[in-house]
Parts: sequence; structure tokens; C-alpha cells
Amino acid sequence: MAVYTLTALLLSLLMGPTSAAPSLSIAVSGPSSVDGLSNLKVATTIHNTGDEPLRLLNDPRSLLTPSWATNVFSISKTDGSARPDFRGVKVKWSPSLAAQSNDVTTVAPGQSVEFTHDLSTTYDFAAAGAGTYNFHALDTFTHVDAAGNLVSLKASLTSPASLKLSGNLAVVPSTPSSAKFTKRAKFVGCSADQQTQINAAIPAAQKYAGDALTYLKSQSSATPRFTTWFGSYTSASKDLVTTHYTGISGGQFSTFTYDCSCTEANTFAFVEPDKYGYINLCDAFWTAPVTGTDSKGGTLVHECSHFTKNGATQDYTYGQASCQSLAKSDPAQATMNADSHEYFAENNLAQE
Repeated sequence: MAVYTLTALLLSLLMGPTSAAPSLSIAVSGPSSVDGLSNLKVATTIHNTGDEPLRLLNDPRSLLTPSWATNVFSISKTDGSARPDFRGVKVKWSPSLAAQSNDVTTVAPGQSVEFTHDLSTTYDFAAAGAGTYNFHALDTFTHVDAAGNLVSLKASLTSPASLKLSGNLAVVPSTPSSAKFTKRAKFVGCSADQQTQINAAIPAAQKYAGDALTYLKSQSSATPRFTTWFGSYTSASKDLVTTHYTGISGGQFSTFTYDCSCTEANTFAFVEPDKYGYINLCDAFWTAPVTGTDSKGGTLVHECSHFTKNGATQDYTYGQASCQSLAKSDPAQATMNADSHEYFAENNLAQE
């Protein structure tokens, strides 16, 4: 017994103290009532409840980036009878690029960071109507640990904010009124070099979309290419993905409007799903290859899949490895994930 006790003591000394897993909590707050959607603002407080610093990626799908009008709140009437319509943006963003450039928010143990979210352009309450709503915040973050690994971290949530909405509840328009579509590509705020790069990406995107659709129409059973990106094969999942590519391929990328005003690092592009044919291009787009993995052509396919007209895909996850994992763990989400559609179309490395 004495030998066992001494051995255990030596092992504990060698191993040193153990730290608890990283953890954080979220609180949402706001006024008790709001008159008019243009005045709708809520605050979030993110608190590091662990004993080590957190380095949280500034993911546009998270509470850390309120400048992005992304879908980071789950909102419903207190009686559960209605929800607002999402009218914000969907973004192609790179966690790996963000980690490499140290694009993080650091929160020390016991520290809190607070953000104000203007929701006037993000959620339309006109159809849902006036009433009292609960606001729950998205609870998932990505922590960059000491070894540089990306660790998914789920926060604990306090009670949601509850506030009464009245007055004009229609969303405030955000796209410039000058965005009128013609029969050829239109450029907003794009230099001559950027226009040249877009014009090279357009036929690549059209070919990717067309080839993907042709491939799907020729298949009636599981293939490595399909299961890699969309998971287990069913006729329903194949039909859903085929419908998406039918819309993507049917749209003419050469007639879209491309806006080059975005200067966000580590972000390729974003769209407002209901504003078909308007694609905003950001910094990472310009350094991407025309074809291949995370390419310019593939990015346009990704963004086009987000349009409501084409199926309104989501951004459940980014990157090839994460998309392959999603296909195995949740095929239903994979068939609605935009990066999965891009990688299926790019088909790099080629699969049959």
C-alpha cells in the first residue's frame, strides 16, 4: 500500500496540476420594449468562465463580429407562434487563414467582452407581427489553443433577452439602390484588375456548376465523390443536391453584379440570399486560384448556392476536412452546406 501511495504521489508531481477545460458563458440583454425595427439593438456579454485565456476566432458567423449581419440569434415570440424572417448575409470565410493571421479575440480568465448588435437589417418581423420576443444567441465559438489547434467550444447560455416589439417591423434595406442587373456582368467598386480576375472566374464557375449537374444526372447510386461531400446516398439527398445545382447552373454568372467594396481579411465573399445575382467579393477572393480547392470559380458556386432561389444553403462548416467530417456525422446538414457544394463542384483531387 505504501509503495502504491508513493508511486501515485510521484506521478501526480510529475504530471503537475491539471487545468479545467476551456469554458465560457453568454448573456443577452436589451431594452424591455422597442418601437420600430430601426431601433432594434441587443447586447451580448461573453464571459471566460475557465482558468486559461481564450483565443476566439473572429468568425463572421459568431457573436464576435457584430458588423456582419449574419444569423447569430434564434428569435421567436414568447408563445412560440412566430419567428422573424432572416434577411442578413451568408459568408464564405476561412478559419485556417484567420488562425494564420491571428484574427482572434483574446479573453482572459474571468474577463468579459461585450458587443452591441444592430438587427435592423438582419431580421424582418413584418410577417411575424408585433409582440414579445425571446432572443437566444448562437453558442458556438472556435478557440485556438496553445498548440495552434482549432477547438470548437460551446458556451453555456443564461436566460434569453425578452423584449416587446411594435411599430414598423419591416427590415431596413441594405443593398445600394444602384444595384440593377443587366444582361452582362456589372461591377461595383472594382478596379480594372479586379474586373479581369472576375471575368476569368465566371466561366470557371459556370463550368463547375454545369459539370456537377451533368455528373449528378448520370448517377443513380452511391459514389465516392457524392459520399465524400454529402454523406450516405439516398434518392432524396441526391434529388435535393441535384435541384441545387440545377439552379446554380441555370443562373448565368456572366449576368450577375459583383461588388468589390468588401475589404475583410480571411473572407472570400458574401451574399444576401434574397438578392439574387448580387455577390460581394472580399480580400481572400483575390489571392485564390481561378480553379482548384477554394478557388475563385468555386467561391462563386458557393455563393450562388446561398441564394434562396437555388435552395438557400447554409454555412454549417468550412474547409475540406471539416466538410468531410460533416458528411459522415450529419448528411442532412452536408446536403445543405455551401462549402460542401463548392468542394463537390471543384472535385479536387478528382473522384469518380
